[in-house]
Amino acid sequence: MSYTTQMEAARKGIITNEMKIVAEKEGKNLEELRDLIAQGKIVIPANKNHKSIDPEGIGQGLRTKINVNLGISKDCCNFDLELEKVRKALELKAEAIMDLSSYGKTREFRQKLVEISPAMLGTVPIYDAVGFYDKELSSITAQEFLDVVEEHAKDGVDFMTIHAGINRATAERFKKNGRLTNIVSRGGSLLFAWMELTGNENPFYEYYDKVLDIFEKYDVTISLGDACRPGSIHDATDASQIEELIVLGELTKKAWERNVQVMIEGPGHMAINEIAANMVLEKRLCHGAPFYVLGPLVTDVAPGYDHITSAIGGAIAAANGADFLCYVTPAEHLRLPDLEDMKEGIIASKIAAHAADIAKGIRGAREWDYKMSVARKNLDWNGMFELAIDSEKPRKYRESSMPEHEDSCTMCGKMCAVRNMNKVLKGEDINIL
Repeated sequence: MSYTTQMEAARKGIITNEMKIVAEKEGKNLEELRDLIAQGKIVIPANKNHKSIDPEGIGQGLRTKINVNLGISKDCCNFDLELEKVRKALELKAEAIMDLSSYGKTREFRQKLVEISPAMLGTVPIYDAVGFYDKELSSITAQEFLDVVEEHAKDGVDFMTIHAGINRATAERFKKNGRLTNIVSRGGSLLFAWMELTGNENPFYEYYDKVLDIFEKYDVTISLGDACRPGSIHDATDASQIEELIVLGELTKKAWERNVQVMIEGPGHMAINEIAANMVLEKRLCHGAPFYVLGPLVTDVAPGYDHITSAIGGAIAAANGADFLCYVTPAEHLRLPDLEDMKEGIIASKIAAHAADIAKGIRGAREWDYKMSVARKNLDWNGMFELAIDSEKPRKYRESSMPEHEDSCTMCGKMCAVRNMNKVLKGEDINIL
């Protein structure tokens, strides 16, 4: 029996090779996984042309996945440096990489990514359009936007952010209500500007069926972009954000009618007390589709530390239903991240995802922490390092300040509680002096 997309296969009762891989990774029953894919509650982004992919599932009951953003820009167009970041992201086991390239050899970079990356790959085609056509935004036609989407699909991109929810009606709602930080989504702002400059409807909304033709053909997962995501906690959960979310729910159903897999993108900045309700709202309005969030960043006053503000929000979001976290680096709002920024962002996001998985009762999450606790109890330093999310940093700390006695550290020395409890419970003298 033939099929075009993972969703179509699931609805026909077919278990694909990708489903088998994901089920084994997650310890999930194959039939249950297939049924959730058929319902749209789990997606497996895996373009038919991405031959190097090691498939991952995103959605209900699965481990929280993380995404790493990178790519070349006009101000920072070092092709080799971005590839170095790719290799580091893969080494740190990021499940997804989004290529946000907007200048220079964008297609060459994208094709190299598809060739070498086992992680699922995402793009935002509108970022590429201006550089690709080398002309001003207002001069690009609706068909030219669609042509860029098809090129990305042909190249093997697994999921694409398409800002189809900011139509002319949503834009009017934004203009009527106003915002402190306006539209901070890069793709959303470009489409808003294009509509204002040309007087036309958002091409991704007007020609949504043509977008779905492309996505169905290559089995690309559509990541419905949140053009109206809040750029400050002041703007969170406002009329623009909610109206766009309602539109995204309608577009989700249309995509499912074509057996196209869907993710929904969610808020950027949001106070802690609003996060849980927003997760419930998204799942309700978008019919249980997987939720992909940027942060949320829980305060606006920590530039240079936004990997922390994001991890706090990400952990709360994922514990309350978000399925996919987009990392944020210390360089957020300030510059293109360098290699070290990227690493810090990945680790912070992985911590948030794992903390949420413990709360969600994901299989194996607590066991990992149990093994770490056993290693700590036994003062098994190498065991601790091997179990750590990042083994490199704790090793460096340990080696930089070695204690007199191996069964302690330079914080407590022979007064170490773990050391002394182990000795006392064995009937040994603790010999503190």
